[in-house]
Amino acid sequence: MKNLRRKTLAAASAVTLGVGLAVAGGLAPAASAAGADTTFLVLAPQGAATDKAAARVAAAKGTVVATYDQIGVLVVRSTNPEFVTDVAGAGVESVASTAGLGTALEEGETLEVSAAEAANTTADPTKEPLFGQQWDMPMIDVPQAHAVNAGRADVVVGVLDSGISSSHPDLATQIAKDKSTSCIGGVTDTTEAAWNPTTSDHGTHVAGTIAAAVNGVGVTGVAPGVKVAAVKVVNDDGYIFPEAAVCGFMWAAQHGMELTNNSYYIDPWELNCRNDARQRPVWQAVQRAIRYSQSKGVLHVASAGNSNYDLAHKITDDGSPNNGTPEVRENLTNACLDLPAEAPGVVTVSAVGPTGAKSYYSSYGQGVIDVTAPGGDTRFRTQGVRSTLTDGILSTTWSRANGNGWGYKQGTSMSGPHATGVAALAASANPGIQPGQLAALLEGTSVSQSCPEGVYNPVPLIPTGPHAYDATCSGGERNGFYGAGMVNAYNAVK
Repeated sequence: MKNLRRKTLAAASAVTLGVGLAVAGGLAPAASAAGADTTFLVLAPQGAATDKAAARVAAAKGTVVATYDQIGVLVVRSTNPEFVTDVAGAGVESVASTAGLGTALEEGETLEVSAAEAANTTADPTKEPLFGQQWDMPMIDVPQAHAVNAGRADVVVGVLDSGISSSHPDLATQIAKDKSTSCIGGVTDTTEAAWNPTTSDHGTHVAGTIAAAVNGVGVTGVAPGVKVAAVKVVNDDGYIFPEAAVCGFMWAAQHGMELTNNSYYIDPWELNCRNDARQRPVWQAVQRAIRYSQSKGVLHVASAGNSNYDLAHKITDDGSPNNGTPEVRENLTNACLDLPAEAPGVVTVSAVGPTGAKSYYSSYGQGVIDVTAPGGDTRFRTQGVRSTLTDGILSTTWSRANGNGWGYKQGTSMSGPHATGVAALAASANPGIQPGQLAALLEGTSVSQSCPEGVYNPVPLIPTGPHAYDATCSGGERNGFYGAGMVNAYNAVK
């Protein structure tokens, strides 16, 4: 299995948002180093208070830095090399170290759009100069939807990602600053500088697809009437650790968000196996946070991934952990899940290119994929013919060197926010709708797409093997490539 899971395939390169997976029992290399300042997730028994666990943390020479009483999870720092052993006892169900884990952020090339193109108004009826290059928006009937409902400002979407540029001209009016935070280290920091991007524009690009303003500059988002909240979970070194993800889900629950967009998976295990003691505490903590937020009215949307992997038939994983020497894990079962995409109640999104066919990189799986959406496919518009870089998704960008801008990226990281945006429109049209109802509405208003005949095999430009992108679609009206079908903004609001 190729380790491409959460790469955003931008132009010819890729952006990888790394996620640190907690490993139980002190198995992480840094956890055993004497005196190392290490972060741990400490879980109380399900439904129990955290006071006994906090007392054991103190006795084991640890410091609680964040408490999530609602789900029985503590985020702890300790320099005690024997912390995992010492903290065990009554009131503690499991503990996991998050030290030294994750995949470094690799910034990929982005095809940028000039400032003149972005600012020069045109005769386009949307009044957005770059709308003519947003092939993805007409594909899901966004213009028709906007004529009915462009979204309500009281609908807030949490973008769990690398931060959002609050000075971007297409986003400055779209951000719910009072609901934005950094969750780095599992601890919230609501200062504006903390939740702005520092190393990656991935979150800024995602936010633009969801809600870029209709303001005569740049692009439009799927739901320009709603607000986005920056929930920064990527640190300056490019890692997403479990404590940040848990913090993000809990923050969304506590701040009245209807939706979150999640374009990541929990590293270093591409598939997190609940029956593996090293991985189970992270599954428990993340699952508790997701369930709690769902109970508070939050629907989570997640990208399926960029490995062209059949998530419904997990057999072998030879690319994990991806922060060290990979282990060959064979005969896997459904106990091994892609998180958060395969967590119960999460809407999982695959990607298509400009023709509507599955993107060559998009993961898939019968019973796993819920819907599909435009994610870009810059390699092939027709089999064997190279397409242009503009067959990616055009949205808002940011860089430390050049500041704010617009550019193209591709990946299921780009398809996810299209589905999130449509769900935000549906929530706007149906005040008070609950997460399960909203997911059902999103699927029910999607346009069904049939499986292609035979084996899907877009001829790769630079193949890594003779059958690098082979994929077989299974299912009928609801199938492994497209789920219930292509999300449709107009159907969701009309």
